[in-house]
Amino acid sequence: MIQAAILPHQEFGTSLLQRIANSDRYKMYQEAFRTATGLPLRIVSADPDGWCLDDQKINRSPFCEAINLCDSACGACVETNRRLMRQAEVSGPSTCHCFAGLCATAVPVKMGASVIGYLKTGQVFSVLPTEEQFEKLLGAVGRKTLDKGSRTHLRKAYFQTRAVEPLRYQSMVTLLQSFAEQLSEHAESVAIIDEGSEPSAIARARKYIHANLDQPLPLGHVAREAGLSESHFCRLFKDYAGLTLTDYVNRCRIDWAKRELLKPEARISEIAFLIGYQSLSQFNRSFARIVGLSPTLYRRDRLERAAS
Repeated sequence: MIQAAILPHQEFGTSLLQRIANSDRYKMYQEAFRTATGLPLRIVSADPDGWCLDDQKINRSPFCEAINLCDSACGACVETNRRLMRQAEVSGPSTCHCFAGLCATAVPVKMGASVIGYLKTGQVFSVLPTEEQFEKLLGAVGRKTLDKGSRTHLRKAYFQTRAVEPLRYQSMVTLLQSFAEQLSEHAESVAIIDEGSEPSAIARARKYIHANLDQPLPLGHVAREAGLSESHFCRLFKDYAGLTLTDYVNRCRIDWAKRELLKPEARISEIAFLIGYQSLSQFNRSFARIVGLSPTLYRRDRLERAAS
């Protein structure tokens, strides 16, 4: 089988995520979150096809451990997590229920506009499970393929899994979202002092872009900050950022706008000029193209979710 080539920016993102996962900052928070909430926590790759259970077993549901041995159930679990991460990439922190009724949550960690990974937690029920639900589950995973011992083990693990009241669970997710934002800021610093997987010229360009998002960022200015010719910079930046300079700047600005839109008192026109757009119509077009919703609809959706 011929494997697809790994692009430089993908390799850089994987390396960056690994260094974050090994950092004292992440490990301290991971331990504190696990101890305070009783929930599992790990950081995973942004590749939705690379999801799997790993050795991060602290607080993990015994049911998730048991169901991972069942091929059909494991496939359904993987597909749930793929959908969840795709949703989180577009909409931000997202929670769903798996086929067995457990909550799963993904919170994106970003480097500028690009998602480099997700903080994952969950594996709890929002209400106490019932015998009827367990019988329905057995039908879904294929009752006839499980011997009596496997069914007994699965039942025990199912009812040992914790239930967390939804409002309390959402508070835990809010804590996770705050930490993800800190990790995203930390990612900028880690990238700038990268050990060589990203050229220093691109690191300088990223730093300059994020320090001047509210200002015009013409190609010539950014290329000069990187110390490269415009043509060379364009090729190198696309290789490592995975986007053209214009797309990268737009996505960074829209990511900033999404945070500003959560402030009900801020006018959309004010946000547009705050983040560096020269006109409201230009901002609206960029926002709708990248997010899939107008700024007004995005704000309404997010505020309604926060109030529910």
